[in-house]
Amino acid sequence: MEATLHKRYCSYSDFFREKFGARVQKLVVDAGFTCPNRDGSLGYGGCSFCDNRAFHPGYSTPEKSIATQLDEGIEFHRRRYRRSCGYLAYFQPHTNTYAPLERLRSLYSEALSHPEVTGIVIGTRPDCVDSGVLELLKELSKDKFVIVEYGIESCYDRTLRRVNRGHSWQQAVDAVRATAEAGLMQGAHFILGLPGESRDDMLAYADAINSLPLDTVKFHQLQIIRGTAMEAEYERSPEDFVTWTLDEYIDFFIDILERLRPDLYIERFAGEVPPRFVKSTPWGLVRNYDIIARMEKRLEERDSRQGKLYNTQI
Repeated sequence: MEATLHKRYCSYSDFFREKFGARVQKLVVDAGFTCPNRDGSLGYGGCSFCDNRAFHPGYSTPEKSIATQLDEGIEFHRRRYRRSCGYLAYFQPHTNTYAPLERLRSLYSEALSHPEVTGIVIGTRPDCVDSGVLELLKELSKDKFVIVEYGIESCYDRTLRRVNRGHSWQQAVDAVRATAEAGLMQGAHFILGLPGESRDDMLAYADAINSLPLDTVKFHQLQIIRGTAMEAEYERSPEDFVTWTLDEYIDFFIDILERLRPDLYIERFAGEVPPRFVKSTPWGLVRNYDIIARMEKRLEERDSRQGKLYNTQI
C-alpha cells in the first residue's frame, strides 16, 4: 500500500478512510490466549511492564464467546463513533497466534463471520508466527482485511532481556520479513522510555524501523503500571528511566517522526491507561485526541513533517 501525507504525517485512520470510505473501529477480543513467557515455555511472569487489564475494555473477557464480545463492543462504540462503517476484530490480549492452527482458524473465522466485521487485527509476538500461521492468515486475507501487529517493543537485545520479552531483535526482523514475503499487511509496536535506554538509543529506533518492510508502526510512552515488576524496578532505580513532560515528549516524538520513512502509517504515538492502574498521571488526564491536536500544532510550529530528515540519512 502507499501512504498519503494528508497531514504532516501519515495517519492510520486516514488509511482506513481511504480504503473503506469512512471510519473503521477496532473491537478488542480476548480469546483466552497466554504467552510463552508466562506459561513456562520461555519463562514466567510475562513482560515486566505488562498488565493486560490496563488496556482491556469491560466488554472483552474470555468467558464470553467471540460473537458476544463483538456484539457488546459494537454496542459500546456505536454510541461514541456513529460514523463508523465497519469494525475490525482486534485479537489483542496476550499472544494471539500462540495455539494450534485449527484453534486459530476457528477463532479467526468466528470473528470474520460476524456481519459487521470487515477484518481482523492479530496482535502477537515475532517468535510465535511460523509458515503455517502465515499461510492461514494469507488464506483469510483473500476475502477480508487482515493485518498482523507485532509487539517488538525495543530494537535492543539488552532491553528485551531486561523486560523479560523472551525473544530477540533478530527474531523480530525474521518474522517481519517472512510476513512481507507472504504478502500480508503488518505493523509493529514499540515502547519509548524502557529502562536503560537513552534518548539517543530511542532516536535510533527510526533507522531500525526504516530497515523493515513494515506498513504501520505504533508507539506508546512507557507508563509504570501498579503491581508490575517494572514498578518495583522503577522504585529501585528511577535514574535508569527517561521521563518527559507532555511537551517534551511531543517534541521528542517529532524528532523520531522526522527520521521515519514517509510511507509508514503512524497508528499511535502515545497511549492512555486508566488512572487506577498507575501511581501517578504526570501529564494529567489528557486524552489521546488532545495529544494528537497538540502534536499537529507543534509540527506546524516547527514546520516539520514525517520523513523530513529521512533522505538525509540514506
